[in-house]
Amino acid sequence: PQWENYVRTWRIEGTDVTFAVFFRNSLLLAALTTLGTTLSSSIVAFGFARLRFPGRDRLFVLLLASMMLPGIVTTIPSYIGFRYLRWIDTFYPLVVPTFFAGAFNVFLLRQFFLTLPRELDEAARLDGAGYGQIYWKLIMPLSRPALVTVALFAFIGSWKDLMGPLIYLNSTENQTLELGLRTFQTIRGTDWNLLMAGSVMVMIPLLILFFAGQRYFIQGIVMSGLKE
Repeated sequence: PQWENYVRTWRIEGTDVTFAVFFRNSLLLAALTTLGTTLSSSIVAFGFARLRFPGRDRLFVLLLASMMLPGIVTTIPSYIGFRYLRWIDTFYPLVVPTFFAGAFNVFLLRQFFLTLPRELDEAARLDGAGYGQIYWKLIMPLSRPALVTVALFAFIGSWKDLMGPLIYLNSTENQTLELGLRTFQTIRGTDWNLLMAGSVMVMIPLLILFFAGQRYFIQGIVMSGLKE
């Protein structure tokens, strides 16, 4: 291995920033996105799986139907709205929407929550627990595989996202790794050894994260489809 390639790539010769800035931005965005996605999706999934209220099934079908809407359709309206809020060139457009649950993650968690016996909820209510306590102290600890799965999807999606940062982030110091790698490619377009070194540095955190959570990831995927 030519370790000098990684050193040269890390410094990004010819610019005022380094890969450390891009790593910091990507890590911050990925962490906030993972937190928002996991928390909001689990709350909504808990409501659909464990609570009974009028129109629950119809609302769930409507939520699933939103998955058929291409994301590109909402790009322009979203950009106009974020520009009105003066959030362009900030992390808000990439973080705030994740705190509003997505249909796929809600479906995945709901399917897992349905595999947990309802007798657990009844026993907790007999002990005086409310819905908030049942959600936080009972359902969440038992749903670790599904939560890890959703967290992995959210983290990887944020880490590898190019379109979002490309649309909303203008300053070089706010760029993420994917966008920074494209900037580096523009500067060092013919230095393939440096480009490959940069690609490896972007990929390594994802490999570490996946292998660390592989056991929970597979378990969460399998168990989420056991009950309709």
